[in-house]
Amino acid sequence: AHGSGCAAGVSRKTQELYLAVFVARYLDLFTDYISLYNSVMKIVFITTSAAIVWYMRRHPQVRRTYDRDQDTFRHVFLVAAAFALALIFNERFTLREICWAFSIYLEAVAILPQLVLLQRSRNVDNLTGQYVLFLGAYRAFYILNWIYRYFTEGHQSRWIPWIAGLVQTGLYADFFYYYFLSWKNNVKLELP
Repeated sequence: AHGSGCAAGVSRKTQELYLAVFVARYLDLFTDYISLYNSVMKIVFITTSAAIVWYMRRHPQVRRTYDRDQDTFRHVFLVAAAFALALIFNERFTLREICWAFSIYLEAVAILPQLVLLQRSRNVDNLTGQYVLFLGAYRAFYILNWIYRYFTEGHQSRWIPWIAGLVQTGLYADFFYYYFLSWKNNVKLELP
C-alpha cells in the first residue's frame, strides 16, 4: 500500500502535462471573471497540479519512490504535436483560442505517459489503478455533458473538444477493459 509520501506507479510526465493543460486553458483567469467558484476552481486545478509536480521533483521522500527509469515517455513530443495542431486547427487565430485548443489537444493525450508507465511496471496497485479509472470516468462524464449541452443549447457545439474527447476515451478503453477483467475475476490488475 502507498504511504502519503509515495510516488511509485505515478507518472510525473503525465502530471506535468496536466499542469500545462490547466495553465493554457485557464489564461482567462486574468481577463474574464465568470464567478468566484469558477475562479477558485481554476486556481485550485493549477496549484494542485503544480504542487504534485513540485513534490515529485523536489520532495526527498516522494522523489525517492518515483519510478524515473520506467517513466521514460518523451512527453515533449506530445506538447509539440498539440501546439502544432492548435496553430493549424483552432476556432480563431488568437492567443487565447490557440492556448485553449492546445489545452484540449494536450489533455486528450496527457494520460499516455501514465499508461505506458503502468504497462512497463506490469503489476498495477489498487490506488494507481483507481486513479487512472477515475480520470477516465471524468472524461466519460464530460462527453455525456457535451451530448446534453448539444441538445439543450440549440445544437451549438465545438468540434475540437468532441474529437479530442473521443481520442482520449479511446486511450482509456483498453485500460478499462483490463480493469474490468481484474475486478470481475478478483485478481490484481496486470496490463499486457
